Amino acid sequence: MVEVIPKQLKDVWNTWNIRGMIVLSLWLQTVLIFVSPSRKRTPNKFLILLSWSSYLLADYSANYAVALIANNQGKDPKPDDPPQDKKLVALWAPFLLLHLGGPDTITAFSLEDNALWNRHFLSFGSQALAGVYVVVRSLPNVLWVVIMLLFIAGAFKYLERTIALYLASSDMYRGNSIMQTFNSVFDFTEEPNNQDIESIIAHREHLGQLKPRTLRIPSRKLTHLEILQYGFFFFNNFKSLMVNNIFSLELRHESKAFFTATKLEDEEALRIIEAELDFIYEGLYTKGAVLHSWIGFVFRIISLGLLLSAFIIYHYSHNKIQEFHKVDVVITYTLFLVGIALDVISLLILMVSDWTTAILSTLKDDPDRKDSRKDKILNWILGLKRPRWGWQTCSHQHQQEVLNTPFLLRRWTGSITMFNFITYSMNAPTERIHNPRVGTCHLSWNTMFCPISYVLSIIQTWSRNMAIWFRNLHRYAIHHLIILPPAENQVTRYIVYIIKTFVEFWFRVPYFFVFMVTCIIDFLNINDMFHALRPVRSVDREPLPKKLWSFLFTELQDKSQILESLENTTTKSSARRDWASSHAQVQIADQEILLRYITDVDYDHSLLIWHIATELCYQREEWDKESSDKPEYHSNRKMSKILSDYMMYLLIMQPNLMSEVAGIGKIRFRDTLAEAERLFKKKGIENSKDVKLASDVILSVDTSIDPRDVKGNHSKSVLFEASSLAEELQRVEKEFGQEKWKTLSKVWLEFLFHAASHCDATARMELLSKGGEFINFVWLLMAHLGLGD
Repeated sequence: MVEVIPKQLKDVWNTWNIRGMIVLSLWLQTVLIFVSPSRKRTPNKFLILLSWSSYLLADYSANYAVALIANNQGKDPKPDDPPQDKKLVALWAPFLLLHLGGPDTITAFSLEDNALWNRHFLSFGSQALAGVYVVVRSLPNVLWVVIMLLFIAGAFKYLERTIALYLASSDMYRGNSIMQTFNSVFDFTEEPNNQDIESIIAHREHLGQLKPRTLRIPSRKLTHLEILQYGFFFFNNFKSLMVNNIFSLELRHESKAFFTATKLEDEEALRIIEAELDFIYEGLYTKGAVLHSWIGFVFRIISLGLLLSAFIIYHYSHNKIQEFHKVDVVITYTLFLVGIALDVISLLILMVSDWTTAILSTLKDDPDRKDSRKDKILNWILGLKRPRWGWQTCSHQHQQEVLNTPFLLRRWTGSITMFNFITYSMNAPTERIHNPRVGTCHLSWNTMFCPISYVLSIIQTWSRNMAIWFRNLHRYAIHHLIILPPAENQVTRYIVYIIKTFVEFWFRVPYFFVFMVTCIIDFLNINDMFHALRPVRSVDREPLPKKLWSFLFTELQDKSQILESLENTTTKSSARRDWASSHAQVQIADQEILLRYITDVDYDHSLLIWHIATELCYQREEWDKESSDKPEYHSNRKMSKILSDYMMYLLIMQPNLMSEVAGIGKIRFRDTLAEAERLFKKKGIENSKDVKLASDVILSVDTSIDPRDVKGNHSKSVLFEASSLAEELQRVEKEFGQEKWKTLSKVWLEFLFHAASHCDATARMELLSKGGEFINFVWLLMAHLGLGD
């Protein structure tokens, strides 16, 4: 009796364990299909963590459930079980194969997953064998037809995912550019005759019919459909950019002529690049490349048809209640209905996707030709999904037009992330430049996560206080309670030593667990993820101002034309290679003291100096309304502030992206931060959290002697170099009438252009799955204008 009870409990546990894992696997599929599309729209850490955990658990839960089902098939039925219940449980194995195929909205969480497509192919083989093993062990089975249909549907679904991972791998993109061969009809090693020449001409005419459509230069305002078509054209012809491959000069000249056309508006260029980046995301992280091909269409029709057929056969099978557990019948119906619903939702998402719209239409040979009825319908649908702009109020009641697209219609986050050095050093909350209108979606999101944020803040505060109390208790116990007077004998000393060692051991136990957790995090290489989950008060996001994009687009067009006019190839190469381009130097060429902060220092050194100097100038004029009535002056001031904080965010918070240009930027940041904290503590303002006050204190320090001559190489701090630069900018504006904010905006564009053309390719593509970044737009626009490395 003692042995029977544990065995019965174990059997019950195994049965409910199988049911729980099946339901969990289905729930994870539902979460992924609805949550994963938001990855390209927002960098929200909770959504990324939810997608990441669901992505990993989806495979683990399905594999574990298959193992449980296989183990369960070899056991004898219990006396109170229905006669055919294990036959029904065997039906769940092909469902798990369907789940392993994953939803259409996510195939890879990161680019490394695409590189493991061969591992997924081997996993497909092992899971298929496990499914076959379960089915064979369940024979004879009254549901064998249903199992066979589901097994074929699951195989097609898993193959879809594997093919999608293969098509998105970097080897595939690199291979496409070098593995394609040209089958010529003419042997150039032989002497040609008239017949051969005629065949060459005929073949050339045939190739001309298959040649990709020539890019037409826009001569009027583009429609929503044409913008999407151009984005799809550039995506198909510039795929090699994703792996830093070069492309043909013909394509480059076509692209450059298109984006430098006088009729192309800046907003149209933004929307074309936005569509192109969205296609890149779909190709890298979803099943888009497979589903929009003929093989993907066939796979989807077959798998959905088989799933529906299997459900109909199962539904009309007799004696389900008598032969199976009622709970298992309900679970099976849930698997069928939810699976069919998810497939239908995926099909609807596929039908309304931009990729489908681009395939259903082609660029017209004659732009003035009247649109067909199909084009009008597609254009109307795309009009509903177009980016929106809205007016938001800045300081001094100045208004700016910023990107304000509703969340569900976004192709990227639509904002610029900002990180400020002085705000961070004062531990002060970030001051917003724009006052956003709180929408319903934003309000609902904050309402939903406000309790969670509040609880996390309480836990964080409690944990910090507990750690301080525990440390103080440890010190007090060791140094005050367990002490040994000098006159005690050896036995007493030995006893006290044992007690002290025992107490020391128990106080070290929490540190041991912290050490183990740290080792696990290092072993799994997820340090960056945990660091990103920590809230940083000095990081904030600002919507993209329309004037900033217009300013940037115009500057890049001018740079492209200037570069094209240079006849010396060496000069062209130098202009691309040097981070401080000649155009930026022209703006301040008459001021050697300003120029040396660009040409005589490294990129990261210069960026930190100009960032702090920009903030000092910005805070000094916060209360000065003398020039705030000038729209251009005010716009340049805001743009300089946004670009300055954005570049500091990239340098400090995106080290993988900026690895090629960052140098020792983090060391400089650390030393500068330490010097700022010493200064604030000396002045007694370390707890004030007043950024304006901190700026005044920095500017009040005497910098008549060059700070680099004072500190030498002992410190990498640039705090007082930045103060000197800020003073010099103010002096130049007063004495020479050269508007400092115009100069600063030009300089910050050069910082951005250099970073965009030298950032890491893999990290650049990774950003697309985290809401995207503004630097992706700058990089792609520079590549189309022939300005990238």
